[in-house]
Amino acid sequence: MESAHSRGHSPTQLPASLSKYHHPYFTPAEVKYLSEKQRGKFTETQEEKTRQSACGFLEALGARIGFPRKTTATAQNLYHRFHLFFPRKDFNYHDVSLAALYVSTKMHDTLKKPRELLAVSYAVRFPELAAKSKHPGGEVDLDTMDPQVVERDRQRLLAIERLILETICFNFTSRMPFQYVIKIGRALRATKKLTQLAWRLAVDCYRTLLPVQYPPHTIALGSIYVAALLSSFEKPLSPSNGEFRSSQELASCLGEHGDWEKKFQSQVEDLEVIAHTVIDLLIAATQNPSANTSPSTPSSPSPHLSTRHQYEKHGHAVPVPSPYNADQLIRLKIAMRETEHPPRPRQPLGNADPSALYGGDDVPLLGRNEGTVRFLFGPAGVVHSV
Repeated sequence: MESAHSRGHSPTQLPASLSKYHHPYFTPAEVKYLSEKQRGKFTETQEEKTRQSACGFLEALGARIGFPRKTTATAQNLYHRFHLFFPRKDFNYHDVSLAALYVSTKMHDTLKKPRELLAVSYAVRFPELAAKSKHPGGEVDLDTMDPQVVERDRQRLLAIERLILETICFNFTSRMPFQYVIKIGRALRATKKLTQLAWRLAVDCYRTLLPVQYPPHTIALGSIYVAALLSSFEKPLSPSNGEFRSSQELASCLGEHGDWEKKFQSQVEDLEVIAHTVIDLLIAATQNPSANTSPSTPSSPSPHLSTRHQYEKHGHAVPVPSPYNADQLIRLKIAMRETEHPPRPRQPLGNADPSALYGGDDVPLLGRNEGTVRFLFGPAGVVHSV
């Protein structure tokens, strides 16, 4: 794994020291460039299938262990970020997902030991082993497995953990959109039902690359916009009262420029990008209901559904019929295209081009001990190396 990133470089060619800058968000153009670079011979369809499998695997682990939503969501975000800089062909998504979850548990103070994570992951990956387990939670007893296999997997987890830490420049700051959904929903006078739907859509945003492109308050606002669209499209006009606004009113308000952009520090063009991405995800889930969909998608009967017991009983997520159909969602996308705004030009944060973060002579230094690497918690031009 390490040699795959250091091929063709001798120790004398490595720079003595360098500075690495943390970029919290990337523009869509940067994400597209980095994704294509790390995709290799994979097609976009294969890449998306692997991404959804990884997200489903993390959902299963989080549900079995009982992690809070922030831990699972951050792990999914770390997985996406990792593969902006490291080729998919060099890593198994199970290994990267476990390492991302391990880092996330440290970030949110829900720490689990690597062996504990491995025991649960074996139960998810190999249900036949979980069936033989006497553990009440269905975990696999590691003492019954080949110790060399377990130790090799543990060492691989720790090695990828180091790469993930270097990828985020050891910046453990993590902000979630879920609290913003509640606060912005109240400010917009959205109904409780619509806010709950927006919360679950914000959960599903972490199955996409949106969290590496937009800050959490924009993700939250975009989720409310999508919830309003889904609740109002091809539906009879719902009357509004003085306390709450109707779904049609909210969709119309957030679909046009207005004072809300300055108030919530977001732009309508970004909300439209978020809406199309989430609806594409819903279309894919509708067309392939057997896929590993999130147990907290809008198809779930309740946002507070106890998925932990589902996984302990069945070993996998129980498919729930989607309230949407692909034709309806496609018609919604067509209607949105007819009135959408031109894409907003976005400039990279800082002075450096983040698409070249790991594209030069500094690549061999990642995960190695040669030379000196200084990690800074912000983009070049925003923070300064000393």
